Amino acid sequence: MNRAIEERGYAIADALVSTEWVARHLSDPGVRVIESNEDPLLYPSGHIPGAVEVDWTRDLNDPLTRDYIDSEEFASLMSRIGVTPDTTVVFYGDRNNWWAAYAFWVFSLFGHENARIMDGGRIKWVNEGRELTTEVPVYPATTYVANPRDDVSNRAFRDEVLMHSKMRNVLIDVRSPEEFSGERLHMPDFPNEGALRGGHIPGAVNVPWAKAVNPEDGTFKSYDELMELYGQYGPDEDVIVYCRIGERSSHTWFVMKYLLGFPNVRNYDGSWTEWGNGVGLPIEK
Repeated sequence: MNRAIEERGYAIADALVSTEWVARHLSDPGVRVIESNEDPLLYPSGHIPGAVEVDWTRDLNDPLTRDYIDSEEFASLMSRIGVTPDTTVVFYGDRNNWWAAYAFWVFSLFGHENARIMDGGRIKWVNEGRELTTEVPVYPATTYVANPRDDVSNRAFRDEVLMHSKMRNVLIDVRSPEEFSGERLHMPDFPNEGALRGGHIPGAVNVPWAKAVNPEDGTFKSYDELMELYGQYGPDEDVIVYCRIGERSSHTWFVMKYLLGFPNVRNYDGSWTEWGNGVGLPIEK
């Protein structure tokens, strides 16, 4: 963290670190920098020295079931990248840290709370002219005992979302307004990821994820600015956020839970690719 982050007044300021902080800790054995991207070609083309790659499909998702790895597989991943339960993991990546926040969220399912996100992500590091390398680091394997995966505290499932919608609890759709209205089934310039119908979950409000970042450099907005976006939903509300597959909503989940300190925020990772195909599930346009 640095003074610029501290001055933005976040509820859990240590959840966010600056590019300067990362640069100072590149040789710190207690810190592991992790790059997580949508584009799989970025890491091999150049990454922060010492950073390991955690790929969202290969490393975090089960290859057969639409679900995440289990605790044994998570322990194996952590051992492979040389992480212990005491290691501070710092995530960064492309697209203003969508996938960094997604990896952070998956790590939270296993209780690895000693985690941070690098403010501004990969593009800020590159734009500042900081060092990149193509050398892939190898760390000594660790012994990591993972907690059982917690699918209650930070994760929501379809039936829970359906009940949430019927009770008119807070549902935040973080997609673009065109996706929310049903005009589009996917983001501009992206392929349709299998959703048959457009629209949104009944009762959901649309707060696009991008409103939480500064467009000039991808850093997060200040606490006061974020409260203007999300404060009306209240720190005591039971909040579920969703997008299309859970990556953009992980970004909003991080903002609300860590930067604003709202305790009851869950991510519906099934999101629109599940809901838009679900038999009998209601949709609003």
